[in-house]
Amino acid sequence: MVFRCQRDSWARQFTTRVVSCRAAELRPEGGGEPVRGFQVVLEDTILFPEGGGQPDDRGLIGDVPVLRVTRRGTEAVHFVPAALEPGAEVLLSLDWERRFDHMQQHSGQHLISAIAEQMFGFKTTSWELGRQRSVIELDTPLVTAEQVEALEKSVNEKIRDRVPVTVRELAADDPEVETVRSRGLPDDHAGPVRVVDIKGIDSNLCCGTHVSNLSDLQVIKLLGVEKGKKNKTNLVFLVGNRVLKSIEQSHSTEKALTSLLKNGPGEHVEAVKRLQSSVKLLQKNNLNLLRDIAVLIARDFKSKPAPKQLFVLHRKEGDSEFMNIIANEIGTEETLLFLTVGDEKEAGLFLLAGPVEAVENLGPRVAELLGGKGAGKRGRFQGKAAKMSRRGEVQALLQEFVSHQNPGA
Repeated sequence: MVFRCQRDSWARQFTTRVVSCRAAELRPEGGGEPVRGFQVVLEDTILFPEGGGQPDDRGLIGDVPVLRVTRRGTEAVHFVPAALEPGAEVLLSLDWERRFDHMQQHSGQHLISAIAEQMFGFKTTSWELGRQRSVIELDTPLVTAEQVEALEKSVNEKIRDRVPVTVRELAADDPEVETVRSRGLPDDHAGPVRVVDIKGIDSNLCCGTHVSNLSDLQVIKLLGVEKGKKNKTNLVFLVGNRVLKSIEQSHSTEKALTSLLKNGPGEHVEAVKRLQSSVKLLQKNNLNLLRDIAVLIARDFKSKPAPKQLFVLHRKEGDSEFMNIIANEIGTEETLLFLTVGDEKEAGLFLLAGPVEAVENLGPRVAELLGGKGAGKRGRFQGKAAKMSRRGEVQALLQEFVSHQNPGA
């Protein structure tokens, strides 16, 4: 089956009839509870069902939104939230912005794949049309920056040459099918096959929707390469309006940085490097101060005539090293220490230190009370706490433990 959307990728409205409608459920792409609705089959459709690496279209049947379109054999199945009457004449309306974006990315992929193979012998093994960017998987372990640059220059020259793009239908047993670039037909394919021709550049079996001239692509930007599966390389790209949106985002970021850094775009990188150096120095100084504070806290505790058997301390600023310095300075052979750092109303860190047997017994219970997780060995149990506000309950537990250990204290 070749649908109207494949015969005329530019059609934005179309009148047809409902063939069938049955209750069904749709599982959201991002997960979650299934959505109840109906699967509707029409006599024909301008809404493309997902396939060939291209996502499905969105639109309306009358005033009913189409939430998903899939292919089932020779049928396009439209998932809608409301029932439609079989036999009823309906007006289909296409979400054109989504469709044209898909046409640009898909035709752009055909062009990039064809030129990459012609120039460097890199065959395309798969591709993905993503929401933000698209990716072509090339059958090569390495693509150099120079090759990416040359490829980008070549594909954009073809766009400026205004090369026509045409679509033909061939019988599945036509000998010409064997001469056309293809990754194979689906097992349930029926009817004629579509050949997408970029004049003088490429002929490719494809079910997707495409532009009619490379000039419709506007521009192609190759963002670079990423390591793919074994011996494969992923080439990341944007086409047309996505390039314009990317430039708009970059320009907005540039303006914001210019305002924050108080210098021109050409000086942003050096300004950020200077800020990073300043932050590193401040962090280093801060750590040194925290270490000094930890030592002073411990010495103050030890200087008292009769040190208590339980030492409890909370500090908003600090880290694991800060707590361990205090524990090291005080000593844990006789004193039980409960130390916490972090915001009272948020998550933080805790350390329970003291006699080995006591810590082994109390550590998991302390973690449970604080709604966190931890681990310990040799008289120290530390971890993350999700409920810092329950520190008082932990202190009461530890005080009770110490009292039982020393009834006369």
